[in-house]
Amino acid sequence: MDEVDSVAAVFREERGRLLAALARRFGDLDLAEEVTSEAIEAALVSWPVDGVPPRPGAWLMTTARRRAIDRLRRDQAYAARLAILQAEADRAAPPAPVPPDDLPDERLLLFFTCAHPALPAEDRGALTLRFLGGLTTTEVARAFLVPDETMAKRITRAKKKISQARIPFRAPSAGELPQRLPDVLQAVYSIFTEGYAARRSDLAEEAIRLARILRRLLPAEREVAGLLGLMLLVHARRDARTGPDGEPVLLDDQDRGRWDRQLIEEGTTLVRVALTGGPPGPYAVESAIAALHNEAADVATTDWPQIVALYDVLLALTESPIVALNRAVAVAMRDGPEAGLALLDELASSPQLRDYGPFEVARADLLRRLE
Repeated sequence: MDEVDSVAAVFREERGRLLAALARRFGDLDLAEEVTSEAIEAALVSWPVDGVPPRPGAWLMTTARRRAIDRLRRDQAYAARLAILQAEADRAAPPAPVPPDDLPDERLLLFFTCAHPALPAEDRGALTLRFLGGLTTTEVARAFLVPDETMAKRITRAKKKISQARIPFRAPSAGELPQRLPDVLQAVYSIFTEGYAARRSDLAEEAIRLARILRRLLPAEREVAGLLGLMLLVHARRDARTGPDGEPVLLDDQDRGRWDRQLIEEGTTLVRVALTGGPPGPYAVESAIAALHNEAADVATTDWPQIVALYDVLLALTESPIVALNRAVAVAMRDGPEAGLALLDELASSPQLRDYGPFEVARADLLRRLE
């Protein structure tokens, strides 16, 4: 890695931490974003001349904090409003003492702020990409296949909602965590599925990077391990998902020799963590299904009875028509296409599957197999 790449990697890793810490301190996401950008711009001027400092995160934090304080001093009314917000945040969750030489990793609070239930579901993934992934508004718009202007309005609206609703910049308490964590995991997973559907490895890898951060911040949460394991196991097949001309290759027809065995090994280890210690969550079950696919030598030797059993568990947890569709396909592999087709016919009236392409693909495949 050359010096330019090294500096870029520092910015990528530190930006989310810096933004989260500043949002927590000043209670304003706009201000935090602006001074974070200014600190990075200052580093781009200083570091090529003076070298990257031993503690780049602390350098960026000191620079950004000074810029924020200077701005507040120039705008007393703005400062007064932020002081009220900060006092409220401190009463809700007083900050833990931090050694002066360490920059606290407060990205967890930003995860939960971006995925707050008060925000529309469509905004949560966009905010997560913008503020934790560090993508520009244009890049986020491209990820969600909407015009730049639409995404800019969506992000502005979400930030205004955070401010007006006084959504606190804090991680939930232990009692709140089970209720709030699924929103965070869904926001990260939506980023991955967008990348998977669009065959954009960069977007899928960004979701995996964010899940790794969550795993470090919440090591005891088995569903975090399940989500990360699921994404690794699916992403391990990326090189085999397209043919020479870019056409999609279904799982049954993929060259399994092209699957990434290192990712499969890591993902399988996380599956074991996610399934150990009590009843599994949805991501743990999905990751176990993915692991069964990945460990099989081919479609014929896949453990379809076990996969159907896991889909039974997952359907009880989620009651999702899409899960029911996947279960029907697994039943067809276990019991024959007639059994699967009967289940698909039962699902045909579901509004969620009416315009869902994979439903028609699955039905067409079973009809083909029945000739």
